[in-house]
Amino acid sequence: MRKYLMAVIQMDTRDNKDANLKAACDFIDEAASKGAKFVSFPEVFNVIDEGQEAPELVPEGRTISLMAEKARRHNLWIHCGSIAEVNPEGDRKFNTTAVLNPRGEMVAKYRKLHTFDITLPDGSVAEESARIKPGREMVTVGTEMGCLGLSICYDIRFPELYRYLALHGAQILFAPANFRMATGKDHWEALLRARAIENTCYVVAAGQYGKKHGTSDSFGGSMIIDPWGTVVARASEGAGFAVGEIDLEYLDKVRAHLPSLKNRRADVYDTVRK
Repeated sequence: MRKYLMAVIQMDTRDNKDANLKAACDFIDEAASKGAKFVSFPEVFNVIDEGQEAPELVPEGRTISLMAEKARRHNLWIHCGSIAEVNPEGDRKFNTTAVLNPRGEMVAKYRKLHTFDITLPDGSVAEESARIKPGREMVTVGTEMGCLGLSICYDIRFPELYRYLALHGAQILFAPANFRMATGKDHWEALLRARAIENTCYVVAAGQYGKKHGTSDSFGGSMIIDPWGTVVARASEGAGFAVGEIDLEYLDKVRAHLPSLKNRRADVYDTVRK
């Protein structure tokens, strides 16, 4: 499908998984009624509980199974933001996203590469690596909706990942997140637009919103950005969603007029890796 509507969901996820999943299902129902053929959720959309989220199997667990049921019911694609995934080899969980097709089948799974270990300007400290094991694979997947490139939250600060995804065919980059207010207000949109422009890709960025117990406020800022860097859909404050058009013919035109991926000087870039 070369042109379709994408819904980017902005959630105010709390510590009640039942309530969060009901809200997610309601958003899918509403987005489908607006004509969306693809729905994207934010990071840790099923539960947030001071870093103590009970991990699930992916895709066999409760959350992804429920999303698969909704995908089949509405005949749409679902990008499952991220959830805590069971790590059979240790105590630290994976922060994992999955993509489901309209038959409810998982066509791709990605584990967050970059853990959020920083001290923020407001003095708060984040040490995601204490509870999350980073993944080791970069993931693209070709689908009838375009070639998808997967990432999660803090990954957005590492352009090498997105260049790899684009060079491996990605047309639509997913960046679900739980950005904090301190960094979100200054960096979030700038980073998203940069990744869209430099890779001539769509960027679909669903964000968490609201006060989370034990952490600072989540920024929200859910949006869809086209390959020219234009914001084509933006969620309002609060829980909700925005719908924007994905047009792969337009993407082809942008890449034809501005062929920056083809104009790369790969012959001299090896030094960047050192």
